Order: sequence, then C-alpha cells, then structure tokens
Amino acid sequence: MVFIRDTELVLRATVELVNTLPHTEVSGVDTLTTMAELDDFAERHTYTGSRARDGRELAAVRGIRSRIQQLWNVDRDDAVPLVNAMLRDGRALPQLVRHDEFDWHIHASEASDHLAQRMLVETAMAFVDVIRADEYARIRVCDADDCDGVYVDFSKNGSKRYCDSGNCGNRMNVNAYRKRKAEAPA
Repeated sequence: MVFIRDTELVLRATVELVNTLPHTEVSGVDTLTTMAELDDFAERHTYTGSRARDGRELAAVRGIRSRIQQLWNVDRDDAVPLVNAMLRDGRALPQLVRHDEFDWHIHASEASDHLAQRMLVETAMAFVDVIRADEYARIRVCDADDCDGVYVDFSKNGSKRYCDSGNCGNRMNVNAYRKRKAEAPA
C-alpha cells in the first residue's frame, strides 16, 4: 500500500470530485449538478458531520472542485502553498478520532463545519501525506489525448497512465492497435 487507508480513501474521493467537472470528462458533462448527486457522492465516500442538504451546500462543494484541481497542475513544491492555504482557510485543527468501522485516524475540521470546508480540509490533509511521503509523482492527469481526467496512481510500480473515468486506457489501446494495423504492410 502506497498510502495509509484513510489517506487513500480521501484521495480516491478527491479524484472523483475533481472528475465531476465537465472539462475533465470525455463526455464534457458536469456530473455534480443536483442534490441527489451530492448526496450519493457524500454517502459513497462516507463524509461524516453535519449536512445542510440545500442549494448553498451544493454550490459550495461545486465551488471547491476547481481549487482542488489545481493540485494536479503543479509539482510537489508548488503544491505546498496551495495545501497550506486550504488548511488555513478551513481552520484545520487536526485531532485523532475513531468512529463507525474506522480505527484511529485524523479529522482536521469540526463535524459542524460546512461539508465543502470539511472536504477541502480532508483533501489538504491527504495531500500533506502525499507531499511528506515524496510521492507527488503519483498525482497525475490522464495521458489520453481526449481526456483531462485526474487520478492518483496507487499501483505498486507507479506505472498507471490513464484515469478510470472514461475507459481511457482501453480507448487508447484500441486507437494504437488500429494505427498499427493501418500502417502495417499488406
């Protein structure tokens, strides 16, 4: 395992959140536009704490996506001020907690904080681990020509090249095969 369990869970949730942006999807569709989509996302990724379940909450979560996406457009050193700003803006106060099926782990925001604030702080805390482990090379943008989806390479050898959101690996392999076939002598 590259990262501890709670860091990996947050990184996976963060990837999915960023990939709801229309320009990261091959389809070009924003996939976080309704409260039902936000509820599904928050439940799948077991976000704890208070929920307003209103338009302001949805707008706030939608609003942090581009800010978080910036972490995929910088290198390790340039990520530090972005992460520090997220922690500062989220009034992060790391504390050990244990709840549900999760053993001791860190929460850095209050359960009463707004969902978007908690998501931003959790993302920043996960990126603290990535930076400290010197694994920032695993923070990647899809290599497919037609996709700007983001991902974190959790593979053992760090060789993953494509995101999981649009079958990009399969599509690029098929394109390469067709190109080889077309260029092959008859």
